[in-house]
Amino acid sequence: MAEIIKKATRESYGEALTELAEEFPELVVLDADLAAATKTGIFKKKYPERFFDCGIAEANLIGVAAGLASCGKIPFASSFAMFAAGRAYEQIRNSVGYPHLNVKIGATHAGISVGEDGATHQCCEDIGLMRTIPGMVILNPADDVEAKAAVRAAILHKGPVYLRFGRLPVPVLNDPATYHFEIGRGVTLRDGKDITIIATGLMVAEAVTAAADLEKEGIDARVINIHTIKPIDREIVLKAARETGRIVTVEEHSVIGGLGEAVCGVVCEEYPVPVARIGVEDRFGYSGPAAVLLKQFGLCAENIVSTVKKALNK
Repeated sequence: MAEIIKKATRESYGEALTELAEEFPELVVLDADLAAATKTGIFKKKYPERFFDCGIAEANLIGVAAGLASCGKIPFASSFAMFAAGRAYEQIRNSVGYPHLNVKIGATHAGISVGEDGATHQCCEDIGLMRTIPGMVILNPADDVEAKAAVRAAILHKGPVYLRFGRLPVPVLNDPATYHFEIGRGVTLRDGKDITIIATGLMVAEAVTAAADLEKEGIDARVINIHTIKPIDREIVLKAARETGRIVTVEEHSVIGGLGEAVCGVVCEEYPVPVARIGVEDRFGYSGPAAVLLKQFGLCAENIVSTVKKALNK
């Protein structure tokens, strides 16, 4: 059996920026004194003249990125999700979203899996915040291959993009030789007729594991990877609703404002079916090892299996 390779998508982010720099000379990278953690330091080492450290001043970071975008550059403004989406929200809304500038926001260390950094750094609200900004594209890749593809797609897209990356190493699910990434198009990883599991980010690997466990019990679960939260792939969601009749969503984000609510919005408007949402409930996180926290918050294959069974028994 082949060894499962694991890699944090924040590392993929830094590597992708560096790999794409020659192809896209307008690409510049900004950071808020966190280059070692966000992995933009990889880019800085090779292209120091195209790297700007704005210090611990995220609002200014976004303002500088907006200015660079207005001059024809493709800036990637990088920081932890809590600071990129939270502290700089007003600047993103008014200086990037409102004029629809070509700024890309590279938000790392998202979700509960930030672990020991605790509640103040565990950002589970960022997708909800970014969804409310008109014209904002939101990408939440599941693995190394998808993260690198997402960075390229963000460069090619004209307009603001929020990219969400994690600290915790996750299994590499996709084959770089065959994988195709398209903004706004979900990916069916496994077909099934009994129920659909729709996952995003690091929860995709857990969903795949859960589906395999469910199969052993005779439950045929479809698994869909939604890497683009906005614009969401309405077609793939509605197809799943019609063909399986029940949906379970899984995200490392608050159940308020994230993937689950986006999916509910689609099915409620066009083809109502029961939807169970797995995510962080209306509560803050706390400090602890990432793997332990994920299990305690129900963000694991075991809880997906349990939720699927409950959904089928209703």
